[in-house]
Amino acid sequence: MKIRIWVALVSLSLAFGLAACGQKTSDRQAAAPSRTNPVSSKPETSFEGTILFQSDEDGDNDIYRLTAEGVRKLTDNTWSDEYPRWSPDGLTIAFIANPHGNDDIFLMNADGSNLTAVLDSPADETEPAWLPGGTALAFTRGDTLWQIELKTKSIRRVFPGFSRAHGLSDFSPDGEQVIFTGKRFAGWDVFLGYVSEGRWAALTSGGKGCRPRFSKNGTKIAFVSAKADGKGDIWVMKADGTEKTRLTSRDGTYDYYPSWSGDGTRIVFSSGTVHSWKEGQWSLFLVDAETKKVTPLFSAFQRAVFPDWH
Repeated sequence: MKIRIWVALVSLSLAFGLAACGQKTSDRQAAAPSRTNPVSSKPETSFEGTILFQSDEDGDNDIYRLTAEGVRKLTDNTWSDEYPRWSPDGLTIAFIANPHGNDDIFLMNADGSNLTAVLDSPADETEPAWLPGGTALAFTRGDTLWQIELKTKSIRRVFPGFSRAHGLSDFSPDGEQVIFTGKRFAGWDVFLGYVSEGRWAALTSGGKGCRPRFSKNGTKIAFVSAKADGKGDIWVMKADGTEKTRLTSRDGTYDYYPSWSGDGTRIVFSSGTVHSWKEGQWSLFLVDAETKKVTPLFSAFQRAVFPDWH
């Protein structure tokens, strides 16, 4: 009896970690695409650059682009478009879509034009991340991290020796390091991998850290931790894992999906009222990396998640 109870508790812990920090699942339906159209909603505070995000404002997930002038819808169809990531030069967007039923990675121009499939396979490929130079992408397939060269379409495992589930990657500006979310025995932690050496090290412990993102100069890492409040806050640390600092202290919300501004002074993140990004209200906020001041950015949509700032 004690063994069965222990197994059940471990299963619950893993399920919680998967929903919070691991790979996501969706119920989605394919249909013919239609053309993009502008939306008039504007941000609640000023900022420089462009922030991509996804929202199910029209009933299914689409990709949107937010600037100081307002928000524009980049995809418009009845399947689901998710998890947008800017290319290093800001000219191309990688994202996930499932027009054929399974998750595949697509590319499009910054204005939503020139849609191109990266892979056409029966497997689910999710969570794209650009390598410096924009010639390759990392992605998650089968709960492991892979890399594809866009020109040759050659594919390889990034860390063949990492035996547990891992994904949600982000590369340092020089491409020598990659941070990712990896599964512990119970829960998730942030890992730093050395690509050319094929080795890695955990930067957090306790099974409550995930979704790391490098600052644009590669000196700092923003990540999510549930260590303080059991829900999730935005934290930062140095690129070597030292000097961990909690930025958001909003115990009534789930603060997730950080992405840095170009100058490294602010971080955009999504904040929700319930644990799942598919439920409740999720809005975009900014947090100052020095003062820790949190400012509302965009709350016109019910669910705005997975921001990426260029």
